[in-house]
Amino acid sequence: MVTKVPHTECMKNNGELAGLLRAWRNRLSPAAVGLPGGSRRTAGLRREELAMLAGLSVDYVVRLEQGRSARPSEQVAASLARVLQLSETERDQLFIAAGLPASLPDAASTLIPASVQRLLIRLADAALAVYSASWDLLTSNAAWTALLGPAPQSYNLIVAQFTGAAPPVITTAEHTERFERALVSDLRVALLRHPNDPAVRSVRERLRGNARFDLLWDEATLTQHHSEAKTFMHPLIGAITVDCDVLTIAGTDLRIVTYTAAPDTEDASRFALARAIGAQDVSEWNRENGQSGSDAHAAGAPNHWSPSS
Repeated sequence: MVTKVPHTECMKNNGELAGLLRAWRNRLSPAAVGLPGGSRRTAGLRREELAMLAGLSVDYVVRLEQGRSARPSEQVAASLARVLQLSETERDQLFIAAGLPASLPDAASTLIPASVQRLLIRLADAALAVYSASWDLLTSNAAWTALLGPAPQSYNLIVAQFTGAAPPVITTAEHTERFERALVSDLRVALLRHPNDPAVRSVRERLRGNARFDLLWDEATLTQHHSEAKTFMHPLIGAITVDCDVLTIAGTDLRIVTYTAAPDTEDASRFALARAIGAQDVSEWNRENGQSGSDAHAAGAPNHWSPSS
């Protein structure tokens, strides 16, 4: 039996959501998200800035703030919570106002603290990405995109690594094995901590029957990540060797993956050039040379979505 929600109740929820979005947008300064302040009528973000950062259309944000839109999807709500730098309590408030289920008590955190978001903005010379406990990609900075290419939708590193969806990097078989063991260990720990989290459980289910994954899973050996150097082939610049580190965020299950180049080296100069070129120029280069998708990967286009292998 389907229960219809009264129209007046929908309007009430939409109105509450609209008010919350306006209040949270108005309190967030442009500097907090890496935008210039300048002369403004209000101190907060503009609607078009919120839309750009959340990957939404300006018209959709306007309709949300006016209570004229149907409830957003969980993906849209999560994106708004991230850009608006909401606390966990505020995130739950946003989801409830949008008619979505709040986070489960034992769910792995996907909320990126404001302090971490500031790191992504201010450490512009390092490639940074934030992953969940089960290695779902949550966000990355401009340097990461310039080095590796645009992020795939709903990307999970563990699934990509064991299904061949993560393009290879120049490394050794020993490093690859250690990295894969560490990923399996991470998923095992995530399942122990969050056994009822659908996002964590789905990663295990998606890899059930994968021979390599099942072998490492059955061994039940706990392995930690190590700082390692790895080399990417940029299509315009050539080989860029960077140091990869996996950091944890205190009080959360989140991980920050960093790529940095040693100072005063040729790799540092090449990495700086890659950041200056940016992902857009690389995409244009691929189009001009008739490459896309797997062709671009074969040519070394930056799309290496694997922090260490």
